[in-house]
Amino acid sequence: MNEHVRPRRAHESVADEIRRRISLRLVKAGESLPSDRELAEEFGVGRATVQAAIRVLEAERLVVTKRGRHGGTFVLSLADDRVARDYLLARLRENEAEIVDAVAFRAIVEPQAAALAAGVRTAEELAEITAAADSVATVEDDATFTARDNAFHLAIAGASHNAMVRDAVVRVRLVLNDVLQARPASPVWQQRTALEHQAILDAITAGDPAAAEAAMRAHVSWTAENVRDLLREL
Repeated sequence: MNEHVRPRRAHESVADEIRRRISLRLVKAGESLPSDRELAEEFGVGRATVQAAIRVLEAERLVVTKRGRHGGTFVLSLADDRVARDYLLARLRENEAEIVDAVAFRAIVEPQAAALAAGVRTAEELAEITAAADSVATVEDDATFTARDNAFHLAIAGASHNAMVRDAVVRVRLVLNDVLQARPASPVWQQRTALEHQAILDAITAGDPAAAEAAMRAHVSWTAENVRDLLREL
C-alpha cells in the first residue's frame, strides 16, 4: 500500500532540535537561544529557516522573541506565563498514552542502564555522574533542579557504553520532562530525589550492578507513582 508521505521541511527539523534542548533543560526558562545567525550556521540552513522554526515554537508558547537592545529569543517560564502553562497541560492531556508508555519503558531501560554503568563505567564517567548527583543535591529552584536531574540520568546512560540504551533514556526524558515540569515545585521531592540519586551513585561507585539496578528501580518506581497521580488530576 503506497501512501504519500510529506517530507519534513527544514524548519520543522530545526524546531524539533530546539524543542529537544528546551525539554532536556539544556536551555532553561529565562535563558536566551543563540542568535538566528548562530543557529543558521549550526544547522547549516538559512536565517529564514531558523526564523520559521522560532515562529513554530512561539506558537507553542515555548519561547518568546523580544526586540530591542537586550532582545533575543527567550525560553518561557511557566511561572511567568499562564498561557504557556495552559499549553503545557493541553500537551499532557493529548500525549497521555505516550506518557504512560514512557513510564513503563523507563522501568525497563533505566535500571538496566544503571547496572551496565556499574560494570563498565570509567573513572572519568564516574566523576561526571558524581558531579551531577552533587549538583542536584545543592540546588533549590525547580528549573535548575530538573536540568541537573537530566544530567545525572544522561550521564549514567552514557556510562552504560551502549548507544541504544543512551538513546532510549534520552527519548524517555523528552517525554517525561513535560510532566515533571507541570509538577508543583517541592523541596520534599528534591530532597528525596537527591537521596535516591546518592544510593544509585554509591552502587555505581562500588561497581555493583545488582545494587545499582535495584536502587534505580526504586527511584523510577517512586517517580512513576507521582507521574500517574499528576495525570489523574489533569
